[in-house]
Amino acid sequence: MNWFKSSKSGPYSDNCVEIAFKTSSYTDDVYCVEVGTCDCPEVHMRDSKDKSGPTLTFDREVFVNFISGVKNNEFNL
Repeated sequence: MNWFKSSKSGPYSDNCVEIAFKTSSYTDDVYCVEVGTCDCPEVHMRDSKDKSGPTLTFDREVFVNFISGVKNNEFNL
């Protein structure tokens, strides 16, 4: 797993947050997604080709429900 130090962490702060990103097993040359979790109520996603780029943040419960819906074919793509 790749660890990412939160931008909310200061250089001398005891309140540092680090997020462990895991690359999706479905990642290929076009679709590259990493999901990051920590001991917090959020889940983070980013493009694994641009690790310093923007990160999307989702409420953990909403994200889990979304993944469940994908697995159950609840979305018409």
